[in-house]
Amino acid sequence: MTSWIIAVATCGGIQANAFAGTLPAVHDSAQHEAGRKIYNFRCYFCHGYSGNAQTVAASFITPPPVDFTSAKAAWFIPEHIVSVLQKGKPGTAMPSFSKTLTEPEIKLVAAFVLDEFVRRKAPNTRYHTPENGWPNHQRYQAAFPFATGEISVSRPWEKLSEEQARGKRLFLSSCVTCHDRGDAAEKGGVAWETRPLSYPRNNFSYTAPPPDAMTSASPYRLHDLPLKVAGMTPLERQGQKLWQDNCAFCHATDGTGKNWIGMFLEPHPRNLRDPAFMGAISRARLVEAIREGLSYTSMPAWKSVLNDKEINAIVAYISKAFYPVRN
Repeated sequence: MTSWIIAVATCGGIQANAFAGTLPAVHDSAQHEAGRKIYNFRCYFCHGYSGNAQTVAASFITPPPVDFTSAKAAWFIPEHIVSVLQKGKPGTAMPSFSKTLTEPEIKLVAAFVLDEFVRRKAPNTRYHTPENGWPNHQRYQAAFPFATGEISVSRPWEKLSEEQARGKRLFLSSCVTCHDRGDAAEKGGVAWETRPLSYPRNNFSYTAPPPDAMTSASPYRLHDLPLKVAGMTPLERQGQKLWQDNCAFCHATDGTGKNWIGMFLEPHPRNLRDPAFMGAISRARLVEAIREGLSYTSMPAWKSVLNDKEINAIVAYISKAFYPVRN
């Protein structure tokens, strides 16, 4: 790979320079914020707002996404980051972004990751901005201690103040699916399973009791509601559980890929209820796509996670619940 050269920029009076293996100590702020914008759209739901991979997605992925904050700057060099972004990482859920991001965009996000997380261990990426759909994020302030791990989610309700209890309720209803799936403060704590996965909830009410407090839920939530499928065989029931545990995060519970995370990904996950697509795909092709993954997409190879029987169970469930798969 050729040396990584950051384009010359004059914004802010700082000129970025050519280099091989190292970054300038101080980045042009406009370039850094451009990298942040790409990261916040493309990378945060696996690698985390703070680059530490403490996300719900990470708990579903084997091997887990890289924790940039634990990486050593001495070996986590620019060429390595760019190469992984361009080529992906076989055997993991890390796809190639060469068909999604331009070369300058790849260099911007790589520089951002290296400076923001590997070097400076910055506490967050300021994802919760009005531009990203988070007006007045401070209204969630009561939940912040649970998102950061300052207060353990496992702390008994009777040991919480009234304000802390309100914050915990808010955290569990609106924040936990992105900020934490287990207990950030106490390893081995309670596994806070939540469904649906489509968040955030907009205009969440602090005071209204359910269900009024949840009437402003994201429209993506409709695609993560549990499905009731009658007459399933044991194999299909196994496939349903495997689907929910491994596939629904991106493809949605209903298989459409129209949930919150699915709509972030480009290309979007396949809609497995679409007759135009499903009518043209065979069972063998579907098995191959699950086992080997799909190049230039976010679909990883599952062969190191699921065995052949489990993959066949998922395909059986897809055929039963979403669209009949031809042999």
